[in-house]
Amino acid sequence: AVIGPSAVGKSELIDQMAMLEGKRPPAPPPVDLRCAEFSYLGEDWVALDCPGSLEFAQTALDAILCADAVVIVASPDPEQAVLAAPWIRLAETGNVPRFFFVNRIDECRHSARGIMSAIQSYSSRPIILRQVPIRDGERVVGAIDLVSDRAWRYRDGEPSELVEVPDDLRDRQAEGREELLESLSEHDDWLLEEIIEDRAPATGAVYGICARTLAENLTVPAFFGSAATGNGIRRLMKALRHEAPQPGDTRSRLNDAVAFAFMSRTRKHVGKLVWLRSFADELGSGATVGGNSIGGLVEPFGERPAAKASIDAGGVASAVKSDQLNAGCLYSATGQIDSPKWYRAYPALWNRTISALNDRDDVKLSEALHQIAAEDLSLTVIHDQESGQVILGTQGSQHLRRIQQTLSDVFGVETDTGPFVAHYRETITQKADIHFRHKKQSGGAGQFADVKLTVGPAKRGDGFAFSETIRGGSVPKNYIPAVQLGAEEAMARGPLGFPVIDVLVNLHDGQHHSVDSSDMAFRIAGRGGVSEGLSKAQPVLLEPIFEVRFQAPSVFTGALNPMVSSMRGQILGFDREADAEGWDVVRALMPGTSLEGLINNLRSATQGVGRYEADFARFQELYGREADEIVERRAEENARR
Repeated sequence: AVIGPSAVGKSELIDQMAMLEGKRPPAPPPVDLRCAEFSYLGEDWVALDCPGSLEFAQTALDAILCADAVVIVASPDPEQAVLAAPWIRLAETGNVPRFFFVNRIDECRHSARGIMSAIQSYSSRPIILRQVPIRDGERVVGAIDLVSDRAWRYRDGEPSELVEVPDDLRDRQAEGREELLESLSEHDDWLLEEIIEDRAPATGAVYGICARTLAENLTVPAFFGSAATGNGIRRLMKALRHEAPQPGDTRSRLNDAVAFAFMSRTRKHVGKLVWLRSFADELGSGATVGGNSIGGLVEPFGERPAAKASIDAGGVASAVKSDQLNAGCLYSATGQIDSPKWYRAYPALWNRTISALNDRDDVKLSEALHQIAAEDLSLTVIHDQESGQVILGTQGSQHLRRIQQTLSDVFGVETDTGPFVAHYRETITQKADIHFRHKKQSGGAGQFADVKLTVGPAKRGDGFAFSETIRGGSVPKNYIPAVQLGAEEAMARGPLGFPVIDVLVNLHDGQHHSVDSSDMAFRIAGRGGVSEGLSKAQPVLLEPIFEVRFQAPSVFTGALNPMVSSMRGQILGFDREADAEGWDVVRALMPGTSLEGLINNLRSATQGVGRYEADFARFQELYGREADEIVERRAEENARR
């Protein structure tokens, strides 16, 4: 899997890998995963080209889970190292062996040490610089390999030329090799003894230690080059070939799964396609995966993918007519296997309402969203009972646009979206005693119910409670449940237009009529009495408050305080993130209205790398102009219904 921020040259790097033996892979699709198959030195390779936007981090996470190794592509500018931080964190979450590739090194004006030091700030494992750049003035024109002690001069578009180590770099070469060996010796007793005894370890043995410490996630090797010119690509490919784990190692890491469904997409006129990585010795059409036979296999790329008879261990193909398989799932031959504990679906960051432009497409929209959500674990679809709207939980504006594009292109549904704000409530702040009589006479039997109620505030979070203290049978016991039902109905919409919470209602007296009283009459009286009481008991608007956990690199922690304050939030505190080097967790209380624009503000404050998770905390009283405007808008909405 190849991951990294946008515009660092990931796709160009993969193109150059494939072009080493003359095969140009298909162009990457817009904001989606690309599977690039190619050969190198007689071996078949698959590179998973992950989108650079963090709105599609779920796609990258799925690719990482099934990958033998991860290549994190980074900028040669130390000031942009923070942009690689979330991708480093993603790879570390998956505990998958990883390489760094610093791209565009020919444009670099900084020292290799400075670049590595900046990136190291976000890596929990030591980064082992495997090369020293050779410079001609300010341009990097070659590299010295610190394991083999060989020097190579770049030739754009051609294999690098083996040259003598420049005299002015011999001290830097020796120093770099010493640093490399010392870092490796922390994880290898034999190498440590060789260093102590001042013996030069054999090159082959050092390569072996590099491979072992990589496989055990003890070190992270770093290489550099230029995807634009092809320089440094062969060295990276050789490291991947000789040091990266094999598919069998990945299968062991994944509980001996036979396949992982790392992506699923619905295509027009084709139906559901499920991208599989096989860990079986051979996986062909009709093979049993997850307890059912899979349909045909096709190439995992291209507009008109060709059929494939089978794939070997480590191979990738798209399965058709395999609706039993779902994205993000590991499978044995007989069923689904539990995913690793670290694997999860990303929580929604941006909620939007969605509706079909044509009312006749409502059912089609519902079915299409259900299918898309099954393919995209970072998307949630909620049918909100209170508003009657369909709510999409997305990762941001790009994610939303892709969903709308899929709805249009694949399902033929044009849609409109709008903001969604967490629901308000209201409560009361004082007690009110109410005497309410319902009386209706129309020809025959009439309706009569008389109730005396006390309506008062409950503690926040206690909800609605009904009690009765009737003495002497003024309201017969068989009518009391009807009064309670009417009281509960009155809570559905209070005087401010919102559902009412945290109210105590006590029925303490009343009257009845032996002929005209009924359950319905007392239900109406209960509803009318409580509604009147709510109006007289000083109603107040309640806004939802969420506890938000911001996750951002430490350099941005100072920027979060003014951002939170500007959105009427309250900082609760911050801590170092235990399992992510160089990251902080900032906890804050935020009003529900702030969640609409929170992810955009957070990304602006953190150069696009911050995330958050929000959980409902409580309802809180809201007064003043903002409360008045919300109540006015609600009245207009209710009038239109």
